[in-house]
This record gives sequence, structure tokens and C-alpha cells, in this order.
Amino acid sequence: MTDKKSVVIGFIGLGVMGGAMCRNMALKHDGDVVAYDMNSEAFGILEDTKARRLETVAEVAAVADYVFLSLPGGPQVEQVCLGSGGLTAADRRPATIVDLSTTTVASARAVAEKLAGLGVAFADAPVARTREAAQRGELSIMVGASTDVYSRVKPMLDYIASDVTHCGEVGCGQVVKLINNALVFENTMALAEMMVLGKRAGVEPEVLLDAVSKGSGDSFVLRNHGRKAMLPRTFPEKAFPPEYVLKDISYVLELASQSGLSAHVTELAQRYYTSTAKEGWSGRYFPAVIEIIDQDIGPAKAST
Repeated sequence: MTDKKSVVIGFIGLGVMGGAMCRNMALKHDGDVVAYDMNSEAFGILEDTKARRLETVAEVAAVADYVFLSLPGGPQVEQVCLGSGGLTAADRRPATIVDLSTTTVASARAVAEKLAGLGVAFADAPVARTREAAQRGELSIMVGASTDVYSRVKPMLDYIASDVTHCGEVGCGQVVKLINNALVFENTMALAEMMVLGKRAGVEPEVLLDAVSKGSGDSFVLRNHGRKAMLPRTFPEKAFPPEYVLKDISYVLELASQSGLSAHVTELAQRYYTSTAKEGWSGRYFPAVIEIIDQDIGPAKAST
């Protein structure tokens, strides 16, 4: 990578995770950082940093060498990268685009192929861990990119992550991230069921979690979603809701279908989180799935 002070970083998407990531880049990068988000209120997190607010995606493309995206999904990534007024609409384009969002594998590879035809490198680099980890700059990032592109973007990913893994070529980052997310969603569902079972069988949930955490049943989900959300039954808004879970699960099931795998456990999780969204917990933190289990509502019927 060239001299850090001469490299301009652009950041698009200042949501719960994106805002924290952009803030860390602005605090740690020696050169300029510019940012864009459709929501003007999202820039509040950057007020005490050197990050400069721009008014359009096109303005970001006009000055940034590397552009990082943190967007809701594949359609938004494609529009920002390739659409009218997007990052490649004008003659001046960023050298490299790094997508930190979670999208389909097919979408990541299709966008990368189109960008390559325009002379722009691409890496899919979805992130894992919590909002607090994003604030601390301690995310885990799974990168799909050529070795050359990975070596160039790795120093900038280190601004926002404590663990960065090169998973393979473009698309492989999304493969690993989708599997990671599916494991979290399914583990959360299983833990919720066992917490309800333990309580009905006479063991208080706090005692159960404490005991299990000292054995082979311990997990990140237990220590975080179990202790911090399901134990106190606290499911705030503006966290990761069941609707986001269902988006990611749909991506996993699409990948499974394309790969010739019948993902029955993931299909069951899809039905449980569909019930969570439909039965009063829409927009709330997804470990609210425990309420569906505790109320004996059960999974939604499988679609036919």
C-alpha cells in the first residue's frame, strides 16, 4: 500500500455497526476519511473525529482511494457500486471497494466481476461480533479477495478488527460469515429451548447458565445472548431483529440449495424466527425467540 497519509478512505453506511467502524478508521488512519449516509443524524458518531461528511456517493467516489461499505444487503451494495450516481458512474473511481456487509455469495461474486471490468478491485469482508466489539475496534472479519487485494486492505481492516482471516477468493468471506451467523442463530434457538426446559424442570435459568458455562456446553451465545438478553428477558429495539436474522437465513438456504445440501436445521430456525417476528417481537433483539418457545407458540408452518 502507498504512504498511509496519501490514502483517502471513504465510508458509506453509518448504521449501528458502520458508524462505529467509520469512527475507528477516522481515529486511527493517518490520512483523510470521508463518509456518506442517507440519514444525516447518523453523522453524530463522527462529530469529534476528522471524518468529513459528504452529501452523495458520487462525491465519495471523486476523492476516495479505498471505499468501505456497510449496507443492509446485496441490492444496496450493487446499487452503490454500479448504479446511476454510484461509485463507478463517473470517470474517477476508487481503486478498491471493500464490502463489510452481509450479502449472498452469488451477489458478491457478480459485483466483483462487473467491477473488475471497470478496473476496480473488490473484497467481500463481512464482520462478526457485537456492537460493543465494533466500538472497541475488535471485530472479526472474514475476507474474500485475491492475495494482492487482501494484502492492500488488511492494514485498514486492522483499524476496526482484532481478527482478520483471509478465507479465499471473492465470495469466500460471505460463505464463512453466513455459516457463522447460522450457527449463532441456531445455537440461540437451542439455548432458549434448554433454558425454558431447565426452568420448567426446577432449575433457575441463572443457575443453569452458570453450571453449563463451566462445562462443554459453554459458548459465545450462552455468555452473550443467554446471559445478557435471554436471562433478563431484555430485547431492545435498534439491535439485531428477527427480520435481519431471516434475511441472513435466506442467504444461507440459497447457498445450501446451490451447493446441493438440504439444510433442515436452518429451515427449522427460519420457521422459529418467522414466528418471533410475527408474534409480537418484530424489530426487537432476536434472542426474543425464547418468548416464542416459552409461550409454546412454536415455529411457523413450513412454506409450501
